[in-house]
Amino acid sequence: MTLLDHPVLFLATANAERSRAFYERVLGLAFVADEPPALVFRVGDSMLRIQKVDRVHSAPYTALGWAVSNIRRTVRDLRAAGVAFQHYEGLEQDDDGIWHAPSGAFVAWFQDPDGHVLSLTQFPPRRPSGPTKRRREPPS
Repeated sequence: MTLLDHPVLFLATANAERSRAFYERVLGLAFVADEPPALVFRVGDSMLRIQKVDRVHSAPYTALGWAVSNIRRTVRDLRAAGVAFQHYEGLEQDDDGIWHAPSGAFVAWFQDPDGHVLSLTQFPPRRPSGPTKRRREPPS
């Protein structure tokens, strides 16, 4: 454990009502509060604060992502809830927008109502690290 074990996540919105509907109803995050400066959601053991601003300057890269155990099911469920998945030139993505990374991970991207790029990643199963210890036979 370190002193920095509990991150607080931040995004911004120019339309708090639309943002709350997306994060609460579409993504299914637990809504905590609508405070004057931000909407607050629980994301696992972390807090997501979506700051209320006049104008959002969204970045062209991933701002927030989730590790998922079954990316196909998650993409299917989110698509059914109205989420559109992004396709990027230069990445070989399948029809669902899922990219198979060289690491073995599967990744898909989508945007929130303010244009923040969000992602889903299904990481490959962990392999044991280091050399496998072989039992030495006693000399004969």
